[in-house]
Amino acid sequence: MSAPAAKLLDDTAPTGTVDLDWSSRPRSVYWQGGADKDGKLMMIDQRELPARVGVVAHTQLAEVVHSIKIMLVRGAPAIGAAGAFGMALAAIASPAQTAEELLKDLAAAKQLLDDSRPTAVNLSWATARIQELAIALSTSGIAVDKFRSILLAEAQELADDDVRINKRLGDFGAALIQPGANLIHHCNTGALATVDYGTAIGVIYSAHHQKKGIHVWVDETRPRLQGARLTAWELTREGVPMHLVVDGAAGLLMYQKKVDAVVFGADRVAANGDTANKIGTYKLAVVARENEVPVYACVPTSTIDLTVASGRSIVIEERSADEVTHVGVECVAPPNCPVFNPAFDVTPAKYISAIVTEEGVCYPPFEQSLPLAKKKSDERVKEQWNKRLAAYLAK
Repeated sequence: MSAPAAKLLDDTAPTGTVDLDWSSRPRSVYWQGGADKDGKLMMIDQRELPARVGVVAHTQLAEVVHSIKIMLVRGAPAIGAAGAFGMALAAIASPAQTAEELLKDLAAAKQLLDDSRPTAVNLSWATARIQELAIALSTSGIAVDKFRSILLAEAQELADDDVRINKRLGDFGAALIQPGANLIHHCNTGALATVDYGTAIGVIYSAHHQKKGIHVWVDETRPRLQGARLTAWELTREGVPMHLVVDGAAGLLMYQKKVDAVVFGADRVAANGDTANKIGTYKLAVVARENEVPVYACVPTSTIDLTVASGRSIVIEERSADEVTHVGVECVAPPNCPVFNPAFDVTPAKYISAIVTEEGVCYPPFEQSLPLAKKKSDERVKEQWNKRLAAYLAK
């Protein structure tokens, strides 16, 4: 199996960033080459945006794990796709000669990938999907090399389906947005946070494409400034009218009746509708309730985790103090300043007006509506998965 991720501890790109032409609209995560040693997992380096549009090639599992940890790739759906391709990469790099040996290597790869970002459930969901296919194939007697190519094909299918899902989600969400609406958006949930298109920003794109004349207030989103660096960059290139604001301006905008709806994504949604998202989302939702502004969480059903009863059981990732003490390379805090840096917070379900999914809009009580959406999605995915499995085995 490939070398453990622990050997990559610095904050550098695995194999160097190469400039990319954004006009070609590349996906944030995509595969280049075939199911062999020359195959590469390509990711847009989101740390360098907006100053530079670059892509990084990954040829080892350890590199993928590292890139997820350092947020070279970020956003729950994009991380999920990276995890699926990471599993395929691990299978290709594995020296296993039998299906049993390959399953062991894949189990180890899944653990490394899942541990890299513990809050985003899409990651473990995607790696489980590849692992489950591997288990199903292990008793078929197919050659290990064919085994590897099938796992890569499934990872590609997961990435393709992410785009289809986000466009469906976007259309459902756009139906909630009135013409001329002013929206406020937190963090980045667009083409960079997904394989392409986006979740909450997908709703914005759909409303914009429907010529609803919307305008977006873009939270800068401290400490990593995903709103300022990424969302503002995306929206300006799509021609969506927007203004960048500091996170603390949201309350004033709502008080002045300049916000008609709050939209954001999520990294995990509990069974009761509690929603874990980028730090600052909870405060935004509370202020929205005070000012009678609807709040819409926009997520694919893969982000819904019915095994978690409430948000209090969601693990909140804590990140490096440097993210808070520094803006870029500039230190803005006293030396040795104590820092608490949670990457996410949890918005209780009572502050969320609706949760938009690719299967429709879920309304309270979420304990009833979320399982229905999840069941519908699971049935669709299972039906398609069984068809592909039969096709894989027939080849």
